Amino acid sequence: MTRPTPAIVAQGSVRRLPRAALLLLAVSYILAGFIGREPWRNADVTAFGYMMGLLQTGSDWFSPKLMGLSPEVDALLPYWLGAWAIQLAPKWIPSDLAARIPFGLMLGVTTLCTWYATYYLARNPKAQPVAFAFGGEASPPDYARALADGGLLAFIACLGLAQLSHETTPAQAQLCFTALCFYAVAALPYRTVAPLLGGAIGLTGLSLSGAPAMAILFGLGSALAYGVDQQQASGQPSAPVTRRVAGILLLTLVAAMLATLLDLWHWRIELPDLSYAKGKSIGRLLLWFTWPAWPLVCWTLWRWRRQLGSKKPSLHLTLPLWFASVCLGTAIVTASTDRSLLLALPALAALAAFSLPTLGRSVAALVDWFTLLFFSGCAFIIWVIWLALQTGIPKQPAANVARLAPGFEHSFSLAAFAIALLATVAWIWLVRWRVGRQRAAIWKSLVLPAGGAVLSWLLLTTLWMPLLDYVRGDVPLARRIIAIVESPSCVAAHGLTRNRIAALQFYGQLKMEPAGTATRCPWLFVERDALGSLSTVVDMKLWQLDSTVRHPADREGNLYLFRQKAGSPP
Repeated sequence: MTRPTPAIVAQGSVRRLPRAALLLLAVSYILAGFIGREPWRNADVTAFGYMMGLLQTGSDWFSPKLMGLSPEVDALLPYWLGAWAIQLAPKWIPSDLAARIPFGLMLGVTTLCTWYATYYLARNPKAQPVAFAFGGEASPPDYARALADGGLLAFIACLGLAQLSHETTPAQAQLCFTALCFYAVAALPYRTVAPLLGGAIGLTGLSLSGAPAMAILFGLGSALAYGVDQQQASGQPSAPVTRRVAGILLLTLVAAMLATLLDLWHWRIELPDLSYAKGKSIGRLLLWFTWPAWPLVCWTLWRWRRQLGSKKPSLHLTLPLWFASVCLGTAIVTASTDRSLLLALPALAALAAFSLPTLGRSVAALVDWFTLLFFSGCAFIIWVIWLALQTGIPKQPAANVARLAPGFEHSFSLAAFAIALLATVAWIWLVRWRVGRQRAAIWKSLVLPAGGAVLSWLLLTTLWMPLLDYVRGDVPLARRIIAIVESPSCVAAHGLTRNRIAALQFYGQLKMEPAGTATRCPWLFVERDALGSLSTVVDMKLWQLDSTVRHPADREGNLYLFRQKAGSPP
C-alpha cells in the first residue's frame, strides 16, 4: 500500500518547544555580534563607509559614493537604513553601533519569517501526516507548529549564517527581504493582507538592495508554482488560484518598474568556471556553509519524492526548492558565492524541517552525537585559547596568537566572561536534557545543532571579541598611520580599496581625496598593487617615500606613505 505522505506522526510527538526557550535562543543569537564590536573588513566596514558618506559629504542619496567610487553592489536601501539610524540615534550611541540597529531588527524579522513560512507550508494538506485508523495522529496546527520550530532551529544552526547575518551589508538586507518574500508566498493560501504586505516589502526591498533579478525570479517562479497547483484543498480559503497568481505578478511588476526607474539593472553574471578546482571549491563551501541543513534537505527530497514527482507537486516542496535553486544558481554565476548562498538558508531550513517526521532513531542519534562532539570541541578550544591569553598557560596557544597577531594585548572583561560562562552552563544543561529520557518531539534532533551554533557564536563574540577586533578591524593600522602623519588637512589616495578608505576615514578621521585632484594634500597614500600606475596620476618629482605601513595581522597588505617634498608648489 502506498501512503499519501511519508510522515507518520502521533499527537504526542508534536508538543511545542517552550516559547521562552526558543525566544531566548533566537535573541541571544541575534544580539551576539551586533553589540560590542567594531566594523570588520571587508564588506562590513565598506558598507558603513557609504552610510557615513551619505551624511558627511552630502553625496547624492540615489548614487552613494566613497571618495568618488560607487558601491560594488548596486544597492540603495541598506545604506539609507544605516544612515537614517545614525541620524536618529542619540549622541551617546556610537555611529557604528547605531548603523547596526536596523540590521539587527532585520535579522529578527528573518527568523520570524522563517518560522511562519515553515508553519504555513506545513499546513498544506499534502504535507500533513498519515491519518490513523482509530485517530491519534497529530492535529494540523500542532504538527505545523512543531515543524516550524524545527525549521527555525535548522536556520539558526547553519554555520554560514553567523558572520554574514551580523554585518551591515546589502547581503544581510537581501536575506531579510528574501525571507519576507518566502513567507508571503507560503502564507498566501491562508492569509491575504499580511502576505501581500510582506511580498510588497520583500520584492521592492530586494530591488533596492541590489538584487532586482532575484526578486523577479522569486515572483515569477512562485506565480508559476501556484498556477500549477490548481487543486483547492479542504480547509483553505476560497480565493481562486488566479487571484493569488495575479497578486504575485503585480507585485513582481512593481518591483521591476522600481528597479528600472532607479537604474538598478546592472548585471554581474560571470560564466561559471567548469574546472574541477572551481567545482570543488563551491562544493566545499556548500557543505560547510549550509550544515546541518543540507543532509536533512537531501533526506526530505528522498522521502517526499513521490509528492515531488507527481503531476501536481505540493507547494510545501516546490516553493522552498525554487527559492533555494535561484540562490544556488546565483552563487554559481556570480563572484559573491557565499553571500548568495546566505539567501538560500530560510528555504533550506524549511525543507530540512520536513525531514524530521521521517527521521529514524539511528539517523537522529548520529546527528546528535556528531553535533555534541563538534560543538563541545569548538567550545573547549575557545576556552583553552582564552585561558592561554589570560594566564599564559598553556604556552603553545598563547605563542600562536602572538605569532599571528603581533602586538595584541588581551584584557579581561567581567561581563563577557559572565555571558560566556552562562552560555557554557546552558549548553551542559541542554546536552544533559537531550541525552535523558524525554518525550518524543520531532524537533528534538535539531536542538543540539542550534544550541551548539549559538554557544560557539556567543563564545567567539565574548571571549574572543578583542582578538577578533584586532585581527578583523583596522584600528591597529589607523593608529600606526596617525602616529606618522598626525593631523593633516587632507590626504591624497591612489589605488586604495573601498574598505581601506572607509576604515581610514572612520578610525583615522582623515579627509581623503583622489590623488589626481588633491594637489594641496601633504600626504599621499598608495596601495602596493597601485604603485605601477602612480606615475601616471601624479608628478613623482613632488613626492618622496616616507614609510611603509601594514596591519600587524596582515603580512601582505602594505600601504605606502609618500610625503610632499619641501618647497613643492601648492
